[in-house]
Amino acid sequence: MYFSRITIKSDAVKSSDFLRVAAGPYQIHSMIWELFSESEDQKRDFLHRMDTNNGRPVIYTVSQKEPKYLGTLWNVETKPYNPQISEGMTLGFTLRVNPAVKKTAPTKDGKKKQSRHDVVMDAKKRIREEKGKNADFSMNELVQQEGFRWLNTRSERCGFSIKEGGVRVDAYRQMNFMQGKKGEKITISTLDYNGVLTVTDKEKFEEALYHGIGPAKGFGCGLMMIRHI
Repeated sequence: MYFSRITIKSDAVKSSDFLRVAAGPYQIHSMIWELFSESEDQKRDFLHRMDTNNGRPVIYTVSQKEPKYLGTLWNVETKPYNPQISEGMTLGFTLRVNPAVKKTAPTKDGKKKQSRHDVVMDAKKRIREEKGKNADFSMNELVQQEGFRWLNTRSERCGFSIKEGGVRVDAYRQMNFMQGKKGEKITISTLDYNGVLTVTDKEKFEEALYHGIGPAKGFGCGLMMIRHI
């Protein structure tokens, strides 16, 4: 596996290609895909996350092969990625996810349809149904509560444990953008986690590090970044 840090070059904003490749999540996704793609029917074999530094995009990737870039807009720094993990190890982590859960509901023709629901908006809707449209609640507390619950329910299958008070959940965002030539509208929500975890299963945890957590991985979600503390 490989870990890469991708930054925009200092003079890139002067290029006519800058806005084309850095205009939004889908354009960033397309640029990253080009770094790892070798054929049109290739399946995604990488994770990525985009942050900003002084207003400029900084992208991190974990991939099965080294990125190949021949353009002039980005600096790509790559190194082998083989974290030394052991059970019982305590690590600091950051993680961005699409906090969605699957629900099944009946359709008009009597069939059942499965769809994904944003856990924060789902909880907000539930509160208003129970307490009325003008119900008073803290959105920050709701994000922390529902975000922690979402990750905690997935922690065992991903080979780690977390404790309340040891994880901060914030930066709840909803992103809307157009995808592809047909301009299909895509909406996803994201949460950012910063905290401490304990490794409970080495193999499951490595699987989570290499292949991500939760949905929307193609749009910058699911990549867990760890550090020794």
